[in-house]
Amino acid sequence: MADLKNIFNQNQYQLADAAKKSKTWFQQQAKLLGNVTPNKVMKSDPTSLKARVIPGKLYMFLYDPKTKDKLPYYDIFPLVFPFKKTPDGFIGLNMHYLPYQMRVMLLDKLMDFATNKQMSETTKLNYSWSMIDGVSRYRLAEPCVKRYLASHIKTSLKLIDANDWATAMLLPVEQFVGSSKQKVWQDSLRG
Repeated sequence: MADLKNIFNQNQYQLADAAKKSKTWFQQQAKLLGNVTPNKVMKSDPTSLKARVIPGKLYMFLYDPKTKDKLPYYDIFPLVFPFKKTPDGFIGLNMHYLPYQMRVMLLDKLMDFATNKQMSETTKLNYSWSMIDGVSRYRLAEPCVKRYLASHIKTSLKLIDANDWATAMLLPVEQFVGSSKQKVWQDSLRG
């Protein structure tokens, strides 16, 4: 796995190339596995499934929003860095609300809050919304803030290892309902 900091220090051309390679890898894996669904992704490594959230870690899960009838669109397979537990779930940054390169850019900035640079099982992001809200450096985080109710999470939480965070940002696994990902990303960037 490439060093995370090296990925972020590459120029835009190299980042686009990394995104293309990641997408190609994902498509190759999809062909090998047949019809890839979020359920298959969730079952790929049973040891990574967790029952509870640790703020600052990265998770994927299937979600059925309580207020989906009122939402213009939503992601049923979020990729989330939770930052606050609530009595009925948690609040976090769903990185799928940004285009791939913007996800990597935001992750790079959020690494300011990493508990260590080893990208190991102990690595997490130690931040709160009050630390980044309104700070231009973290402006990309604003459209990603979402609240998740535990009772509407339909699977265990798939923990993404810190050394795979950059790869996870580039995988095309978002599952938007109600709109295309291009429209969601356009709305997010318009702010």
